[in-house]
Amino acid sequence: MDKFKSLLTKLQSLHHENMYNNDFLLTWEKTDSEIHSVFVVAELLRRMRESNISPKIFDSGLGISLFRDNSTRTRFSYASACNLLGLEVQDLDEGKSQIAHGETVRETANMISFMADVIGIRDDMFIGKGNTYMRAVSAAVKQGFKDGVLDQRPTLVNLQCDIDHPTQIMADTLHLVNHFGGIENLKGKKVAMTWAYSPSYGKPLSVPQGVIGLMTRFGMDVTLAYPEGYELMPETEILAQKNAEASGAKFVKTNSMKEAFIDADIVYPKSWAPFAAMEKRTDLYGAGKFKEIDELEQELLAQNALHKDWECNEQLMKLTENALYLHCLPADITGVSCEAGEVSKNVFDKFREPLYIQAGYKPYIIAAMIYLSKVKNPVSTFEALIKRNKNRFLNC
Repeated sequence: MDKFKSLLTKLQSLHHENMYNNDFLLTWEKTDSEIHSVFVVAELLRRMRESNISPKIFDSGLGISLFRDNSTRTRFSYASACNLLGLEVQDLDEGKSQIAHGETVRETANMISFMADVIGIRDDMFIGKGNTYMRAVSAAVKQGFKDGVLDQRPTLVNLQCDIDHPTQIMADTLHLVNHFGGIENLKGKKVAMTWAYSPSYGKPLSVPQGVIGLMTRFGMDVTLAYPEGYELMPETEILAQKNAEASGAKFVKTNSMKEAFIDADIVYPKSWAPFAAMEKRTDLYGAGKFKEIDELEQELLAQNALHKDWECNEQLMKLTENALYLHCLPADITGVSCEAGEVSKNVFDKFREPLYIQAGYKPYIIAAMIYLSKVKNPVSTFEALIKRNKNRFLNC
């Protein structure tokens, strides 16, 4: 019990009551106290598993997953999180459902939710669509619960949308908390969130938007770097500036990768598509103009190719303060996964182990989001689980 005491005391001091029976869609919709609560609960769950104590709060129930984009880490992190708490996962394959036959969002949301406790959605490809769809699903199950159709309202967790990737960025930040020895030690650290070259097209904007939207809240000096024309959604850059002003930090934009790396404590080189191009692609898909979409793809690949020098390499890393390299994975590794990419092989190999550790926080972050939404009294529930001391794995 002693190893959990300080974390439980911290959780008791935080305000997280509004997370109960609520969704997790954008980090900036949550208070600082609620963000801290997710970190503390994630650490408690991690320590329970390491201590072979079962953290299952469910004896039955479903975690529905809907992935409208390919995924490895987030898909398995969501499944791991649900399983950790005692839920089974059922994937909704839209191609095998009545959605393909015109079933409405309201009907689909209610039909999959009869015994579901959480719904995780990844919908990140089209500007103005993903987060909007998630809110439509949330509204439908709220109404279903209100009308007595559902005996509980499933929590909705954003597993990546067009605006934010909260589970990824929260995991990244918890990795930094542990790497630097406490959340208080993040203040003043310089983060270089930079665009990097990729030979592929149309990567979402949600990771860099999530980084600048969250890390500026902790007093971190964030430099956002991209070639001219690769802007993010304007409102997210405005949000980052406001966050930095409120926390006493700096938010700087530059068109120089080198400038961003100078004296950085953390570097996050990651490719993304220009906001204007993603808007155009969304409009073209809506109009069914597939030939124009192919033409746009070729234009963007050619535009990317003008910036092959935007690669995280040893020369740039020498400009930093022995920086920690972050990536949401999979990275485009020069000479390994592609001819030229986001990061050199030498840099990636050096940070391979920390990158895997970074990714390992995501299941606990997702589980913490679910836990705080489902448990009315988080501290007393943890105390009961720890007192019960049921082995997660029985090894006689």
